[in-house]
Amino acid sequence: MSTAGGSNPEYVVARVRSRRSALFGDEDYRKLVRMGPAEIARFMEESEYETEINALGSRYSGVDLIEYGLNRNMAKQFNDILDWADGRLYDLIARYLRKFDAWNVKTIIRGIYSDSPRDEVESDLIRAGEFNDNFLSRLLDAAEIEEVVDLLSGTIFADGLEAAFDDYESVGVLVPLENAVDRAFYEQMLDGLVVGEETKQYREFLEAEIDFRNARNALRIARSGADLDPIDYFIEGGTLFRAAELASLAKNPDELVAKIRDSRYGDRLSSALSDLEEADSLIGFERALDAALLEYADTLGYVFPLSVTPIISYILAKEREVDNIRAIARGREAGLSPEEIEAELVIQ
Repeated sequence: MSTAGGSNPEYVVARVRSRRSALFGDEDYRKLVRMGPAEIARFMEESEYETEINALGSRYSGVDLIEYGLNRNMAKQFNDILDWADGRLYDLIARYLRKFDAWNVKTIIRGIYSDSPRDEVESDLIRAGEFNDNFLSRLLDAAEIEEVVDLLSGTIFADGLEAAFDDYESVGVLVPLENAVDRAFYEQMLDGLVVGEETKQYREFLEAEIDFRNARNALRIARSGADLDPIDYFIEGGTLFRAAELASLAKNPDELVAKIRDSRYGDRLSSALSDLEEADSLIGFERALDAALLEYADTLGYVFPLSVTPIISYILAKEREVDNIRAIARGREAGLSPEEIEAELVIQ
């Protein structure tokens, strides 16, 4: 183990690479898209999800069992990583895992906005951040978005959400609130981050993630029809875009892809950028962005194997696995064909 700064990247990366090798591959997905929810659950029971499926099988079935099993397993995997990590490495990983606090806040807000049943919203929560079960239950019990904003007082999301709430009430879409949550997450990620040899690639990855988030947000705003200026929702910290240019790029995805291709990401993302160019919908474009970010993180992890980057790469890959299995289960329940479901997956 490394003792530099109390961190132990060699040990944690070795454990993470072992976990990475157990993730589902393309052949597994080809099998899953031809199964019904019960068959998918049985398939998961013979994999790394065995403990979760067995523990939850008496309470849930079908898609519910799959979704609760997926989220419980993912939270366990990420909490294991925190248990393994020491010192500065622990801090870097813990900061990044706050993305699931952000995810949960946005999921609950969307649930209230769409009047979704509490249990459906709860099944989408990922309990891998800092918010404990009691606090998440209080958020889930909120009847109005304003109540969620009030409950988040004292968290990293408080100031941004309070400022964005008036905009939300004016335009009636969730973009201001979701953007405020994302901004708060990335601000705390970058705040006080000392860039040294062990964090240089970490900072580079975060910059890429912010760049891709800005591209995604601008595209959503351009297609929402709401009277919103993408400049107002620009997240600082990336290197690829200026706020003023995003509005025009969002209206022309070809130019946006060309901008990415000509950047520092271009050489490492050639195949992913081809997928971006071929995407024929906003959802397809966003999936291609997800795949591109994962590919970029993988590349940094291979180049700098004893940094935090391979760990972040695994976290992203695990997220994609969970998203893919969930999409397959929901697609099969909805009666979609295997071909239609495959088009929904993020596969490298």
